[in-house]
Amino acid sequence: MSSSTEGSAGAVDRLGFAAGQVVQEFGYDDDVAADLRTDLEEKVGVELVGEDYDDVTDGALIWHRADDDDLSDTLMDALGGLDDNGPVWVLTPKAGRPGHVVPSDVEDAASTCGMHVMSTFAAADDWSATRLSSRGRGK
Repeated sequence: MSSSTEGSAGAVDRLGFAAGQVVQEFGYDDDVAADLRTDLEEKVGVELVGEDYDDVTDGALIWHRADDDDLSDTLMDALGGLDDNGPVWVLTPKAGRPGHVVPSDVEDAASTCGMHVMSTFAAADDWSATRLSSRGRGK
């Protein structure tokens, strides 16, 4: 549907990635928002790289459901190759959808990893996107 595609393209713009950036994806499964992924790949001009990618990345996209492994562990994996505080987005199923994650669980995992929640928006019909950012480090 064109309205779905227009919606996912708008969501991709809000994610803030640019052409040429390497985006690492975690938690991919058959339930992810395919239109959002496709539009993001078109925007950056390359396929998203997987969890086993071992070079520097410009950002991370994490699909996380209530029954998935510990989000803190996934965040630490994402931060391992992240360059210059690039965006980390956690996508969780919306309330009422299978696998829904309460926002406080995302906040707790972020805090455990020295991060904090910046913003949240509806990224697709079934998914919410939450941007995390590293806390500033004192000297």
